[in-house]
Order: sequence, then structure tokens, then C-alpha cells
Amino acid sequence: MRKLIVVVGSINLDLVGNAERVPLPGETLTGRSFSTFPGGKGANQAVGVARLGYPVSMVGKVGDDSFGSALRGALRKAGVNVKAVGTVRGSSGVALINIGDDGQNNIVVVPGANEKLLPKDITRASAVLRTAEMFLTQLEIPLITMETLAVFAHKNKIPLMLDPAPARELPKGLLQCATWITPNESETRILCGLSANEPVTPATAARCAELLLERGPKNVLIKMGSQGVFLATGGGTREMIPAFAVKAVDSTAAGDAFNAGFAVSLLSGAAPVQAARYASAVAAISVTRVGAQPSMPTAREVERFLNSQ
Repeated sequence: MRKLIVVVGSINLDLVGNAERVPLPGETLTGRSFSTFPGGKGANQAVGVARLGYPVSMVGKVGDDSFGSALRGALRKAGVNVKAVGTVRGSSGVALINIGDDGQNNIVVVPGANEKLLPKDITRASAVLRTAEMFLTQLEIPLITMETLAVFAHKNKIPLMLDPAPARELPKGLLQCATWITPNESETRILCGLSANEPVTPATAARCAELLLERGPKNVLIKMGSQGVFLATGGGTREMIPAFAVKAVDSTAAGDAFNAGFAVSLLSGAAPVQAARYASAVAAISVTRVGAQPSMPTAREVERFLNSQ
């Protein structure tokens, strides 16, 4: 059986409201439009991988509501293998997303069925998991399930890429099993104990990357939006890869696009620096489009974009 990327994580329906800007606490704004899109960090990354032409399977849960069948169908249509996506009683996961004209957003996630992805489901999916060349995972499923996956990855010597979102303190054992950890700026602040308003500059990122490496992950990628990404590998690479300049209209799932692109490029033989540049191009294209999964580019689109730079 051909090796593939297996994504273990969340599957949500995104309920998206667009307004002039993201509302302040306690403020009511009149929105300009409303849309629904298939989303969830796990599903976004799986679709991102599939759109880039790499084989991918999804391990997750949807509810037995109308959202659930639609979400599974969207994954299947994108080219994701959904045999390990189960259905449970109750609601599917949803994300309430506000987006401003500058492309910035804020998001409230209601886990729904994602909370019912349990350690026993990792055991049940072991046949699929053993075919993986890499695992991609996030923190929108129970932490105990994440830890079970990490142990499985370590035992079977399968690289695990951890996107620590939504941000929280993480057990030492989980960090030690991570081949890659890929926090964004806000997640870096929480993981490294920075103040909420402290800017994450390249110098700050370099310092935080060393701190994270000391905690166990073999490699670190700190995603810094328009500044770019800071790469720190266990082999000694320390490099700031600049972002591509584009006009952002919706930054939802940019981090998911990056992770998908990085994994595909790395597993296709690229060195980490080159894989990070490729992933940055994938993310850059995604922010110029509305929606999470609909924003994911194809490999051909990424190639054209890189050739134009």
C-alpha cells in the first residue's frame, strides 16, 4: 500500500460573517455577508494535502446531523480518504468566524463531534495509521487522544507534525514525540510565556524556538504571518524565511495551508528551508481567497505562483 499522509483532527462547518472589521469586545457590527464553508483544522489540512496531489486519509468524527454528511462529502470530493471518519450522535463541530476587510479574523470553535474522537478510535484506525508517512494533527480534539496518537507515532517511528492550535500548555511527553511543532504568533506567546501584547519579532522567534527545542520537539516552525516563518531544526538550521507579499482577503486556514504545503514538499524530497518556502507560497495563495477549504491551491497553482516571484 502506498505511503500517505494521515491527518488526525477536527472536522467543522464554518459559519462566516464578513464586516468592515472584526468587532471589539461587547460591540455589535452590521455584517456585509454570511457564508458557510467546510472547515476544521484537521479537515482543512487534509484538503490542503489532497489539493496538492498527495494521498491523504482523515481520522475524525462528524455528528449525525445534516452538517455531518455534508462535511464527509466535502472531504471525499476533495480527494481525501474518509473511511476512518466516524459518525456519532449529536452535532458536528462548528466554528463561528468573524472576518474584517483587512483579512483578519476571530474564531469561536464549538467542538461537537470532535470531542468524541477518543483514544479507542486511534486503536480502531491503527491499520490506516500504520500506512502513514507522516501524521498531521492539531488541538481541536481531546488531549488524551492526541497523547495516544503521539505514543503510536513514537512506537511506529512515524513523524508527527503538531499544530498547537488552539493554544494551551502541553504535556512534556507529547512535545517529546513531536517531529515538528508549528505554532503561530499567538500560540508562541502562550507556549513560551510571553505577554499577550508582546510582538513576535524574528529575534523573539529565534529565542522562542530554542526554548521549544529544549522541551522536546525535534524541529520548530514559528508562523509569523506577513513577516514570514522562522525555521529551527535539530540539525542546526536557524533561518527566517520571508513571506510573499499578497493582498489578503481572508486569513482563515492560512496556517493549515502552510502545514499541508510543508508536509507535502518535505515528503516529496525538499530540504526544510525549501519546503518552508513552498509552504509559504501555499499559504500566500490561500489568504487571497475566501473560505477555509475552498482557499486551498493546487500544485499547479503553487508552481505558477512561485515562478512569478
